[in-house]
Amino acid sequence: MGGFFGTIGQRDCVNDLFYGTDYNSHLGTKRAGLVTYDSEKGFTRIIHSLERDYFRSRFEAELEQFKGNSGLGIISDTDPQPIMVNSHLGRYAVVTVAKVNNMREIAEELLEKRMHFSEMSQNNINQTELIALLINMGDTFVDGINNVYRKVRGSCSMLILTEDGIIAARDALGRTPIVIGKKEGTHCVTSETTTLPNLDYTPLRDIGPGEIVRVKADGIEVLQKPFSRCQICSFLWVYYGFPASSYEGINTEHVRETAGEVMGHEDDTLADCVCGIPDSGVGTALGYAEGHGIPYKRAVLKYTPTWPRSFTPSKQSRRNLVAKMKLIPNPAILRDQRVVFCDDSIVRGTQLKDNVSTFFDYGAREVHARISCPPLVYSCPFIAFTASKSNLELITRRIIQDFEGSPDANLQAYATTDSPQYTRMVDEIGRRLGLTSVKFNKIETLIKAIGLPKERICTHCFDGTSYFYQDVCDEDK
Repeated sequence: MGGFFGTIGQRDCVNDLFYGTDYNSHLGTKRAGLVTYDSEKGFTRIIHSLERDYFRSRFEAELEQFKGNSGLGIISDTDPQPIMVNSHLGRYAVVTVAKVNNMREIAEELLEKRMHFSEMSQNNINQTELIALLINMGDTFVDGINNVYRKVRGSCSMLILTEDGIIAARDALGRTPIVIGKKEGTHCVTSETTTLPNLDYTPLRDIGPGEIVRVKADGIEVLQKPFSRCQICSFLWVYYGFPASSYEGINTEHVRETAGEVMGHEDDTLADCVCGIPDSGVGTALGYAEGHGIPYKRAVLKYTPTWPRSFTPSKQSRRNLVAKMKLIPNPAILRDQRVVFCDDSIVRGTQLKDNVSTFFDYGAREVHARISCPPLVYSCPFIAFTASKSNLELITRRIIQDFEGSPDANLQAYATTDSPQYTRMVDEIGRRLGLTSVKFNKIETLIKAIGLPKERICTHCFDGTSYFYQDVCDEDK
């Protein structure tokens, strides 16, 4: 995933830029970068790895090097950013939240046109530089950004810092969000509304799918109106969105609690208490407790001072260890209890299986899992919210392969709520993970909790329904 923050005002922007970027840290763990523009000093850029440290500790000592009234910050799970560019469009810096599935194909096309790539990481093309080259092919920034929309299969939202303001462009299908904030003499653009309150910004509005705006200290200029189609990622509300953030005006924690309450009301399982797997399972558990009429208790806690997110290390074995070490069970609450644990999702199942074993070891009589979203039957081609590189890393696909002889067989049946195939798959997930029972939230419940029409939400990872912008771009042109 990834998140960014940009700000431009009448006064020095460095403090807002530093803390605003930091408030996107839950969206990425690999790299971060800051860039500012000052009319006298020009552009100043620094990029650091976050794989062994946190954003604040990496950048705090270097803040005095930055100067200017405008700047961009990025937390990235992909490539080193921001990218600095000199072109016929002028000198600018660009940051992206993107997943480019056809990067090699685009790169070969650009190389045939005698363009070159200078930013490399681990012998891989830097996808933000590739996007910058596509922008440079346009006669204007708007023309270049639309070139990105046409070429990239996946998703791409971006911020561009120029000598004449910040250009913000949301993914053509709105898969990732951008919100505009304002305070006296200053505007900001960011992935998360969480960044706004403590920096005294008031949210103005979300940028629409495919919309391009130029942000200045004194106002917003719309360079391109939003496209008609929207496919905002439903997993924002399930997992990687911060609980205090809102997307399309819909609060993350509200969605989680609402969906959890429905699940709790519909569930007839006898249990003594419910607990959320920290952090993203907590909202669902609070709602479930209300709907089911049982108390919420903290039977497992997250040790927050030192342990980062579970998918930080590159090796799966180390991710598993980190996932185990950061969660501490509370034996006093678990002992001899029938406990319902709410979690955001099941991807591989490794972490939850280890947790279940631990809960039983500490005396739990029954361990029930209630999952905030439907089973993940399809890998996401649009947003990199897991480190999965193969469909077989999904526990659902491994089970389907065992049942059908192929991981790709009869997928629609397995993705259909309460079908015989769905029921058999869910029962097998519970058996393999050692659970007393497991139930997943219905896709219908999740959509209703979000409150947007289904056609405006991407649910590809659950039911395979979505589309690429290239398939519908003629409708918007």
